[in-house]
Order: sequence, then C-alpha cells, then structure tokens
Amino acid sequence: MKNLEEMTDEELALRYIDGNNKAFDLLLERNQSKLFAYIMFVVRDHDMADDIFQETFVKVITKLQQGKYVDNGKFAAWMMRIAHNIIMDNFRQTKSEKVIETDNQELAKLKNDEALTDCIEREFVNTQVMNDVKNIMEQLPASQREVVYMRYYQQLSFKEIAEMTNVSINTSLGRMRYALLNMRRMIRDNRIHLQME
Repeated sequence: MKNLEEMTDEELALRYIDGNNKAFDLLLERNQSKLFAYIMFVVRDHDMADDIFQETFVKVITKLQQGKYVDNGKFAAWMMRIAHNIIMDNFRQTKSEKVIETDNQELAKLKNDEALTDCIEREFVNTQVMNDVKNIMEQLPASQREVVYMRYYQQLSFKEIAEMTNVSINTSLGRMRYALLNMRRMIRDNRIHLQME
C-alpha cells in the first residue's frame, strides 16, 4: 500500500472521504500556493483573495464529505473550478469588475528565469516589458484577465479553461480573442514596445 506522500491528489481526496484527515492536509499543502496565486491574480485584493481561498477550501471539504467529488484524474481542475465559481459569485454580488492595484510581485514570480540574462540592461528591458504586460492585463475585464492567466501562466487548454469556468469552449476562445484584441489596442494606443531582449 502506498504511503500518503506517494499518492496522487485524486487518491488523497478519496482517502479523505474515507476519513483520513492527514490526506486532506497533504492536499492543502500541495495545492494552496497555486490556488492562491490564481485567486489573487483574478481578484487583485489580498484580503478578498484570503476570504475566497478560505471559502474555496471549506467548499472543497463540504463537497468531499457529501460525496460530490468524482475521481476523474483532475482534482486540481475541480478545485480551481470551485474557486472560479466563488470569484464569479463575488463579482456578481459587488456588480463590479474594477481592477484593484496590488504590488508588482505576482507576474514577477511568473517570469521565466531562463529568458533573463546576466546583462543588467537586458534584465531592465525585460522587467519593463513584463511590467507593461501586467499593467495592460490589469485593465482587462476579469473574465478576460482570467482566461489569459489560465492559458499563458497555467498552460491550461481551452477545454480545461471551459470546464473550470463553466462555459463553452467557444466562450473561452471568445474571451481570449477579445482579451488579445483589447491588449493589442492598448499597446497601440499607448505606443508600448513589447519585445524581450
């Protein structure tokens, strides 16, 4: 029999359903930073992200205990979909998709270190490009910002994005199309040069 550390997230979820609380502790440990980064990227407010993160795990626990989890090999996607639904409920309640200014560390963490060289000038140019991209993305509506994040920073397929956000593939493709069109327009209008050195 496998020990908990060797189990997949799906196996851990099933162990938790069977009453093994340590299995859930390990699930939380494995998934919390990725889930929080996703929530923070979409809502742009640390306190709100904390609340949504907590609510997500409460719902995950509740759904697991109620037997509403089906092992299909996609525990992380299932959990992210719960978070997405909570975020969308929150947006509906506040009836606002305004972007809240946060620190510049989220996208900096997502940079590909291999793309940067030791040259200080190149590093400066690359940092400026990433800051410009982040600023442009922050101006997108939440639904568009979310699909860009999922596609480019989490490398999810459009099918996975559609499943997690509870929309059709065509809707997720449409959101990406509009996000790219909006970003191109903002780049053109602001005369921003985006080329990594």
